[in-house]
Amino acid sequence: MIGIVDYGAGNLQSVQNAFDAVGAAYAVVRDAAGLEKSTRIVLPGVGHFGHMMRRLDELHLRQQLRERLVAGVPFLGICLGLQALFKGSAEAPDADGLGIFPGEVERFSAHGRVPHMGWNNVALIAPSRLLPTPLLDPFFYFAHSYFAPAVEGTTATCEYEGRFAAVVERENISGVQFHPEKSGPAGLALIRRFLEF
Repeated sequence: MIGIVDYGAGNLQSVQNAFDAVGAAYAVVRDAAGLEKSTRIVLPGVGHFGHMMRRLDELHLRQQLRERLVAGVPFLGICLGLQALFKGSAEAPDADGLGIFPGEVERFSAHGRVPHMGWNNVALIAPSRLLPTPLLDPFFYFAHSYFAPAVEGTTATCEYEGRFAAVVERENISGVQFHPEKSGPAGLALIRRFLEF
């Protein structure tokens, strides 16, 4: 069963709609017992990094989430869910991320237009299980003010005031900075590929 984590993120219904559209069975997970039953885990996210990490702690999900990732359960982090995979974020310096990937999430420059909102193209820089090669439909929908650095494990990047990680993948763990649930056919195709892991 796919477990979609509910910590109070505003895009939960949109993510559920996307999984409904591809015909996937899922359960909304709000506790460690739900995570334990999940054979795939999706962490959607919009909002504030610190709030998300505090809610995961309040719901006693952080440790269980890490244990399930180490156990090899396929994982997909969406937007803030990708950022949670890093050590931390400038948005909430006192809140630790999951620390799966090194580096800190940073804010876009105040000189540019923030948030980065709308459709933008991504570029494959390494073999990906989430994106096809060649990438025939490279446009996805973004909505974020903070970005993750392109580190080892980054398989696709995006350009907006510089290059940042659009997709990260390591073994069973993956994350996307854009919103596949709002990215039309290309987003639904990505979700289908996640289900094939």
